[in-house]
Amino acid sequence: MSGTTAFWYASRATGIVALLLLTAVLVLGILVNRQGRLPGLPRFAVTSLHRNLSLLAVAFIAMHVFTAVLDTYVSIPLISGVVPFASGYERLWLGLGAISLDMMIAMIVTSLLRGRMNRILWRAIHLLAYLSWPVAFAHSIGSSKDLQQGWMLDMAVGCALILVAAIVWRLAHAARQVPRAGRVAAVFAQHSAATSGATTSRATSSANASKQTRRTRETVKR
Repeated sequence: MSGTTAFWYASRATGIVALLLLTAVLVLGILVNRQGRLPGLPRFAVTSLHRNLSLLAVAFIAMHVFTAVLDTYVSIPLISGVVPFASGYERLWLGLGAISLDMMIAMIVTSLLRGRMNRILWRAIHLLAYLSWPVAFAHSIGSSKDLQQGWMLDMAVGCALILVAAIVWRLAHAARQVPRAGRVAAVFAQHSAATSGATTSRATSSANASKQTRRTRETVKR
């Protein structure tokens, strides 16, 4: 196997692994609830898992870019890995790959600086970073003929179906939950019902006590 061929295979392999890791990162982010937890895992474990998967995905994307640049079959400038549409070869598809990488970098950097950032700004950047998956998916399908047929196409479709299933699950889970305003109203209703019940019970007890007192007095008079 020549050096050029090795770089070609390495570029394809790291690209496929990067797509799988990006899918795992996005699905994990979708499945996590508002408290940042997954069933059976504490919050710090979920946070660490999500961050480590993201870092690993970026590492494989970086290797994917470097091996593609080192492959002399076509000329791809290194800067095109981070600057969209800077390559003359497959300008659109490689540009989408650069956009996806930039989004992932933004998500990781802002996650590391979360404690020092405005919460609204951090959340906006973090949500926008989730667009990196469909952009990376389009880049993968458009730039690689391997992913357009055979078992690799099945794998890519499987990633998409898993993502759709995670989104459907999250939407169904959110629909089953009572909105915050509804939860507050329910708590007040329960409190009012309990207070009303306690007041009625006290009033009944007081009336019964008064009746018993009157009977006692009448008995004494007799």
